[in-house]
Amino acid sequence: MRELSALLSGVPRRLVSLEDVGIEVDVEETGSTFQANAELKARSYCALSGLPTLADDSGLEVEALGGEPGVYSARYAGEGATDEQRIALLYERLAGVPPREWAARFKCVIAVVLPNSTHSDTQLFEGVCIGRIVKPPRGNDGFGYDPSFLFPNLGKTMAELSPAEKNLLSHRGIAARKAAAALGSDGQET
Repeated sequence: MRELSALLSGVPRRLVSLEDVGIEVDVEETGSTFQANAELKARSYCALSGLPTLADDSGLEVEALGGEPGVYSARYAGEGATDEQRIALLYERLAGVPPREWAARFKCVIAVVLPNSTHSDTQLFEGVCIGRIVKPPRGNDGFGYDPSFLFPNLGKTMAELSPAEKNLLSHRGIAARKAAAALGSDGQET
């Protein structure tokens, strides 16, 4: 919520969290794509809140691993695993693959759903940032796989970027800028 609030700060709507509107339901991500999971969450939370709803799904895709961890990024090392455990498993799976082949990308899909809309009315916005996996992890900012994801042209991992740099370059930042126009200008909550 903090990250999306910063990314959408220029949108003329008041962003509210699930907690703000008293929703305690955790929608299970059962989709096989980021798009499916984002839409599933947006539709479910829109139905529960009656408000225009934005939801996202995102994760890391490593080319040498056939796109793993992908939609399972948060659950890659099992439920309750720490970021460090997920990164350790990533490195374990990359053992034997030359580091020059550790191309990766972060991908985010944001779904925007309006009350009483149909499935075909869902608006989807994708953001991708390209980089590579680096070992050992570097940086103290960010979360998840950020310390292991390098922007080669900057020589910095996602976890070494300032918040402003991350908002500009990240997959979520790219998708959020695309979604901002869809949130309208009528001052409603989202």
